[in-house]
Amino acid sequence: MNREQLEKAVTARHDLTVKALQDWIALPTIAAEGRNVAEGAEYMRRLALDAGFQQARIVPSGGVPGVFATLDAGAPVTLGIYFMYDVKQFDPAEWSSPPLEGRLVERRGEGTALMGRGAINQKGPEMAFLAALHAFKASGRKLPVNLVLVAEGEEEIASPNFPTIVADPEVAAALKKTVGVFIPTSSQDAQGNAGITLGAKGAVEFQLIVGGETSDKYPKSDVHSSNHARIESPAWRLVKALDTLVAADGHTPAIDGWFENVQPLTPRQKELIAQRVASTNEAEVKKALGVGRWIGNEDYLTSSYRFLSQPTVNIQGLVSGYTGVGGKTVLPGRAEAKLEFRLVPNMTKDEVVTKLKAHLAKRGFDDVKVVVSGGYGPNQTDENSAFIQAQKRVFDRAGIKYTLSPRNAGSWPGVVFNGAPLNLPTGQFGIGRGNGAHAPNEWFLITSTNPKVAGLDEATMLYVDYLYEIAKLGGSGR
Repeated sequence: MNREQLEKAVTARHDLTVKALQDWIALPTIAAEGRNVAEGAEYMRRLALDAGFQQARIVPSGGVPGVFATLDAGAPVTLGIYFMYDVKQFDPAEWSSPPLEGRLVERRGEGTALMGRGAINQKGPEMAFLAALHAFKASGRKLPVNLVLVAEGEEEIASPNFPTIVADPEVAAALKKTVGVFIPTSSQDAQGNAGITLGAKGAVEFQLIVGGETSDKYPKSDVHSSNHARIESPAWRLVKALDTLVAADGHTPAIDGWFENVQPLTPRQKELIAQRVASTNEAEVKKALGVGRWIGNEDYLTSSYRFLSQPTVNIQGLVSGYTGVGGKTVLPGRAEAKLEFRLVPNMTKDEVVTKLKAHLAKRGFDDVKVVVSGGYGPNQTDENSAFIQAQKRVFDRAGIKYTLSPRNAGSWPGVVFNGAPLNLPTGQFGIGRGNGAHAPNEWFLITSTNPKVAGLDEATMLYVDYLYEIAKLGGSGR
């Protein structure tokens, strides 16, 4: 490998890469809103072709389509890559700069960052990977591995149709040839410490709905609040149903049989969590989250065990009646709660949905409608797998401090690759820094003033190194 030649290509293309990221951010695909569905898929397809994939096609899913691309370098080893090209919704009024502009802003003590929806989740890290492929093209060098890319446009609504994309015969056949599948990420903290995650929690998104559409005991629309003396309230009924889902502490799941298949942390997993806790700054983490204490005033280590081992029942939002200025004296005709489950091994999507419905039915909540909008189970990869060991060697060779984590408390649909029938190792890998995923002022570091923290070009070069390391796996990637 002529690393210097590739590094010069990355540096020379820096401004082009930043502009490409800004252009991508300017076209948001938002599955929940049906926004830029066709445009986003076609844009992702063109990004793949421009980066050197010889073929890229749009794959229908029954919802937002996916993109499947392959790059045949004539190599003995093939690597799988997962991209998401969709982003979360946003309210421009909450941002300090337009969320689709991709403005370059200065972050005190850190460097220059690009601010925009999707900057860190996931377009920034994904663009860094594409930039690595462009460097090979620009320098006239052949990639050391073949690539199979699968991208989806529904990750932010819990990937309801992603299994359909992966089950496409051509996609499945290509993925079977890979040594594993990874998603680009930016894992560094403010001190430059990175991480390797061995899995992720699963997620199930759903709505609970009560109102005239679920029972004739509720009004079809809002009525005068005086009628609450003789008409049932959908809002109160929903609150009563929600209250049964957690214990009196407000956070411990109380759904019947919920913990039946929950796999506790192993001693080794606890050891890895303790190592991660020792290398991070608790005060910095709390500041980033805007909190002053953990549940039950637990210490950092105990709360970290909880963070990675606890399946959750979370209310994302409650929608009912009038929420404007002052009062309106109405009895709402409809109430809806948006929730999600986070799942840990060995829970499954089908299991928890079945248990939720049985739990509500047992308590007489037959008038509470359950609408599951997406979801998947957790994924897990052995730390001793050749796939994970290759990631460790890349960090070791680069002199980057890192820790292993048993899993990410967030979610991505790695189980689609990790589970049957593919049974592939999966992982999130990369360096760089950013924050604000799902929140206002999301950002991704472009140029770092801290030599221990990677900017865009350094993150790109790590992917160059990663491709060469993966090439050494041969048939041992699993």
